Parts: sequence; C-alpha cells; structure tokens
Amino acid sequence: MMQPSQQVKKVKTVRRASPRQRAIAALISLAVFGSLVLFGLAGYCQVDIGRWLGYCGFKQRYGLPCPTCGWTTAVLAFTQGKVWQAFYIQPAAAFLCSFIVVVAFTCFLVAVFGIYSSFFDRLFSVVKIRYIIVALVVIIAAGWAVTLARALAANAQK
Repeated sequence: MMQPSQQVKKVKTVRRASPRQRAIAALISLAVFGSLVLFGLAGYCQVDIGRWLGYCGFKQRYGLPCPTCGWTTAVLAFTQGKVWQAFYIQPAAAFLCSFIVVVAFTCFLVAVFGIYSSFFDRLFSVVKIRYIIVALVVIIAAGWAVTLARALAANAQK
C-alpha cells in the first residue's frame, strides 16, 4: 500500500465557473466586442475619429510620430478584417487587438458555457501586475520603434 505522501494527486484542470466569474467574463466580452463593433462601424461609415479623440499634438509639435501614432488607424483596419494591414500600420496595436480578441473570446466561452480553467488561477497567481505593465511598455516601445523607423526613412527620402 502506498503512503499518502506517495500518492499522485489528481489536479482538476476544468471546473464550473461561479456566477460571479461568469458575470465578469460576460462584461469583459461584451465590452471588448462592443468597442470593436463601434470601431468597425466608424471605419465602415468613414467617421473621422481623430475629430473625437483629438489629433496628435506630439506629431504636430516635434514632427515625429508619438508612441501610439497609428493606433486608431490600425484598430480601424483590424475591425474591418484587414488584419495584415493593421500589423503593417502599427504592429503593437494589431498585436494587442489580437490578444484582446482572444481574451474576449475566452471570456465569452466562460460566460456562456460556465467552464473555468485552472490555467487562469495559475496564470494570475504567477503573473504579477508589474510584469504585465513591463510587457505592455515593451510592446508599445517596439511598435513605436517601427513607426519611428518608417517616419525617419520617409523623411530621408524627401
């Protein structure tokens, strides 16, 4: 007979989501899909979002693109199904849009089917908020580097 310390514990990888988890997942998926639909409609109807959000003062002042320059255009392209064009316009924005869509779809599955993976618990217990912030800063800086390189190359050709 095996000792209790020698027995293999079966870890449940999937469990039923609580009503609170389902509600939070539903809110997240509705917010993300709703905002993507609004951006898609704005792109389809050719609404000038820069008028509503304001134009880039950094670019007007310094003549160089800001760290988030091209994000609105990339998100509009992404929501219209032009994913590769969105990656070309602003890689960081397209990457984050792709990631947000995956998160929203996962939240949708949790909300509708009530299946909650223990992967989320492990992920949130291991990944600290500072790592998420550092990752976002790195992604934005990489996207800005691409945008700056394109702007500087375009200025050099003039």
